[in-house]
Amino acid sequence: MKILVPLKRVADPDNANKVKIPASGEKIDTTGLEPKPNPFDEYALEAALRLTENGQTPKVRAGEVIVVTFGPKECDTTLRAALATGADRAIRVDTTDDKLDGDLVARALKAIVDREKPDVVVMGKQAVDGDSNQVAQLLAEYLDWPQATFAATVHEEDGALLVGREVDGGVITLRVKLPAVVSVDLRIVAPTSVYSTKTARTFKYNDGVRFAALPAIMAAKKKPLVELKLADLTADVAPKIVYNAFQAPPARKAGIKVKDVADLVLHLKDEAKVL
Repeated sequence: MKILVPLKRVADPDNANKVKIPASGEKIDTTGLEPKPNPFDEYALEAALRLTENGQTPKVRAGEVIVVTFGPKECDTTLRAALATGADRAIRVDTTDDKLDGDLVARALKAIVDREKPDVVVMGKQAVDGDSNQVAQLLAEYLDWPQATFAATVHEEDGALLVGREVDGGVITLRVKLPAVVSVDLRIVAPTSVYSTKTARTFKYNDGVRFAALPAIMAAKKKPLVELKLADLTADVAPKIVYNAFQAPPARKAGIKVKDVADLVLHLKDEAKVL
């Protein structure tokens, strides 16, 4: 199985409270925040690795995993980390975040899919910076491929994937014929969430994503990493969404302590006016 995994580098989501908006409001300032792979994309990579291996012998890849990102030269570090984890090849489309939106990324990804012809595109359900949750759905539409979003489980079958999708009422199971687009949620990295046909269902993975050993990190430096230009993938490189300004939400007054439930009800009724 050949799998394409889009990755995005984002500002450290654990320190999102340190994001600043300058007085001009022209941009969001993430200075000082460490860049990290988007967590949902890391989960997608782990799912792709599980789908292309026998879990008991993970060093023997039973398929190919290609990672792709859209960003400047600095994003090579993110791609090399993915290669060290187990991906086979990497592609970086040279651009910057301010020149992209979800639709443009989806159209460019379609061009890469047309070139690489993967069996499946596995990606995170959303990036934690923009939180738009658009690219997987748009890509599936442009490719005219079946899709399964918010995947919590993926089990490979002959020519298809059995996908458990998280929905409001629980989990709905879909059988998706390949080629397809799958976007994953956080439960995809549970010990029994993803199985290839080569991995026994009695095998249990470690919970979470895998980490690269030092020899793998060194070997990743020799794996192929190709740079492409955005204009090479789509003639129309103008984003449809343009951000004109940013404004922080108004500051809220500090909370107060109440003596008891009766006091709380009085405050909610007389001050907050919600009762």
